[in-house]
Amino acid sequence: MISNRKPRSLPLDLWPEADRRAWTAACEPSQRLKAGGRAGHLKPVTRDAHRADYGNFLGFLDRSSWLERNGPAAANVVPEKVTAYIAELKDRVASTTLYGSISNLRRVAQYITPGHDFTWLAEIDKDLALVAQPRSKFDHFVLPEVLVEAGLALIQEAEDSRTMTKLARAYQVRNGLMVALLAFCPIRRKNFAALEVGRSFIKIGGQWWIILSAAETKERRADERPVDELLTPIIDRFLAQHHPVLAHSDQPSPRLWLSAKSGTPLPDREITSVIQRTTLATVGMPLGPHTFRTSAASGAAIYAGDNPNLGSAVLHHTDPRVTSTNYNRATCLSAAEKFLQLVRQYEKR
Repeated sequence: MISNRKPRSLPLDLWPEADRRAWTAACEPSQRLKAGGRAGHLKPVTRDAHRADYGNFLGFLDRSSWLERNGPAAANVVPEKVTAYIAELKDRVASTTLYGSISNLRRVAQYITPGHDFTWLAEIDKDLALVAQPRSKFDHFVLPEVLVEAGLALIQEAEDSRTMTKLARAYQVRNGLMVALLAFCPIRRKNFAALEVGRSFIKIGGQWWIILSAAETKERRADERPVDELLTPIIDRFLAQHHPVLAHSDQPSPRLWLSAKSGTPLPDREITSVIQRTTLATVGMPLGPHTFRTSAASGAAIYAGDNPNLGSAVLHHTDPRVTSTNYNRATCLSAAEKFLQLVRQYEKR
């Protein structure tokens, strides 16, 4: 029987020794006149995602008592164990998540054992890619102003409460600020999770800014955007009053989003869980961070249709067609609204 007490994703320091050493070496950055590791070119957020997915695989084996700790690097990446892992994932994740998890597992295995033949795993990867079906976003669509209001309402409720503990108040303010900030600044989840006060989250001239370097963004272009001034006093209070409470320390980590349990930075996947739980409780739907990008693009099209490139600029896309095809739901929404008006006119007659 699999124990639920063990971590779902095995931390790097608990990996088999050969895996841990090989991954650390693979992540070495290149230097002048010296080549780096095979994964050294990856962005930190991408390496973190790869490490987490490989850790998920090892965690599954550890909970199942199948983990081989004394073999060479990637000794556990064998067909029978991967097949069992896929069967476990199919019961609890979407097809696109399954594909991404196995794809990252394959990549890490190849990084830590260069020259090893993983053709069989590449074939599984391709098969999963063919059947991966992204879930429809339309029934999980909320306009950005609704998300902002939901986040602000949570913050107001927590700050006005006289019965909540300091930790409970800090937890709710954090969750509300997450929703409101992401609605105003719909950056990618990994960048949002990694926001760091004084580096990527900076106060300039009395206003907070998100400053992402080209190395940190998917598009490899710097992304600098101001945070709406409406949030300035809320962020100031959060950092002065609630952030230290979450950290359980007067000298908290500079990372913006901290766990209320441990005081450590929240991983990007936990950020998704927090935002989904928060939006389910406030707007009635469990919206992930990526859905906020759909809301932003659609809101831009609805309210600023005379500026057709606004949505792609907000999402930091270089090609407006990407925004139009994958994120903008304004066309369907506008058509539905016009149809509703026609129905109402017919009812009046």
